[in-house]
Amino acid sequence: MRRKTPLILTAALAAATALVLAGCSAGSGGSTGAADTAERTSATIALTAAPVNLDFTTTAGAAIPQALMSNVYEGLVEINQEGEIVPLLAKEWSLSDDRKTYTFTLNEGVIFSNGEPFTAADVKFSFDRVKTDWTTTLKGKMDVVESVEVLSDTEVAVHLTQPSNAWLFNIATPIGAIFSPSGVDDLANAPVGTGPYEVASWTPNESLVLDTRDDYWGDAPGVEQVTLKYLADATATTNALRTGDVDAIVNLQAPELVSTFEEDPAFEVVSGTSSGEISLSLNNRIDPFDDVRVRQAVLHALDRQAIIDTAWNGYGSLTATYVTPLEPYYVDLNDAYEYDPEKAKELLKEAGAENLDITFKVPTRPYAQAVSEIVVSQLAEVGINATIESSEFPAVWLEDVFTNHNYQMTTVLAVEARDLLTVFNNPDYYIGYDNSKIAPIAAEADAADEAGYIEGMQQVQKQIVDDAASGVLFLFPNIVITTAGLEGVPENAIVEALNLTDLSWK
Repeated sequence: MRRKTPLILTAALAAATALVLAGCSAGSGGSTGAADTAERTSATIALTAAPVNLDFTTTAGAAIPQALMSNVYEGLVEINQEGEIVPLLAKEWSLSDDRKTYTFTLNEGVIFSNGEPFTAADVKFSFDRVKTDWTTTLKGKMDVVESVEVLSDTEVAVHLTQPSNAWLFNIATPIGAIFSPSGVDDLANAPVGTGPYEVASWTPNESLVLDTRDDYWGDAPGVEQVTLKYLADATATTNALRTGDVDAIVNLQAPELVSTFEEDPAFEVVSGTSSGEISLSLNNRIDPFDDVRVRQAVLHALDRQAIIDTAWNGYGSLTATYVTPLEPYYVDLNDAYEYDPEKAKELLKEAGAENLDITFKVPTRPYAQAVSEIVVSQLAEVGINATIESSEFPAVWLEDVFTNHNYQMTTVLAVEARDLLTVFNNPDYYIGYDNSKIAPIAAEADAADEAGYIEGMQQVQKQIVDDAASGVLFLFPNIVITTAGLEGVPENAIVEALNLTDLSWK
């Protein structure tokens, strides 16, 4: 069990829930992956993208919540490995008959890492602060909240402007993180949360060290310290596992190397699923992708299964847009743009865009480098000349592409859970999609009953696909390799958080 507290759900909550990411421990010396693990009290996890700072309230990107959510910060609820909403800081909750008020009963004895007690007032402070102090696009997920009412130290009511099928799931993501009013002065460097870990040290672009808290309110992790080590090069990462510099690799960026670990008893390999889509993002605002026919031509020009097989060694699966099969409203639209180079040529001719020259900004991530050459080759076959322009990730790409929208075509691993509306229901987002058709459908679906929610969100998906707003090359697998004996590394990446609460050595 993740927590000491029991799972208590009312009937109304259950209905709402149904709707809705070697061998050497830090400081333990240079042992190999096959070494005895009996005395280990720490672990080192290899990751790829390093956070640019530690404040996800003002800085976009998945690397910050990956490291901090569930570990340093907690919310009222969280998402388990099956994609279900389960209690966290709230031990139970109920939903009013009009589906506009959630009342949460909070766990007692919870303490922030700065020693402050957690109360309902902190929930109000944190939820209100999303609207007043957050600057990332995620803040819009709290717009449906009308007010937060403190009923007692252990009870809080959240009043919505209208029923929302999405809101309870959303507060299991970073916007639901609970902060202490006395702990927000230096979020970029010194996070303060209620989680099982606290930040011991942070070396930008290199590592983040988390110490287990002795005063944690729940079941403590089975290790005293975790080091998140950031290694951008995939081969260097696997070498680090073999030589004992790290104990595990999460989201391996070199799938062709998996086979070298599968037959070695010193390691364990798991290929799980994720909420991450490898996108082919097209800037709908500017020429040539302001023409739907050109966008459709690009999608018909791509053999996505060949991209999976060639770029990612067959790991991954197909999805048509930013919805995964784990989501309740998923609909399979993969046949909408079958690989058809001749159809692509016809659409380009119709649009007057034959012999097209475009720039393809590619972030410096292994997956992006792997897919980009194949995409360029396939586009060339239909008369689209795509020139690759490398963009350092995360800093340069986030500033140039994500913030300033200075690109024609790009690719990125979009790991935010249930991010369809984040990407496409905001014309100011970097995709620049005209959301006028889907906005009313999405709003009506969010306020509807369960059947209406599913039907409406499926309509939204179909409209986005019809408009060829952007493409998804494939759904990213979560390949995890651990030193034998290390347990509790999540197999699936359902939300951004890399939840290390259950980490231990056997």
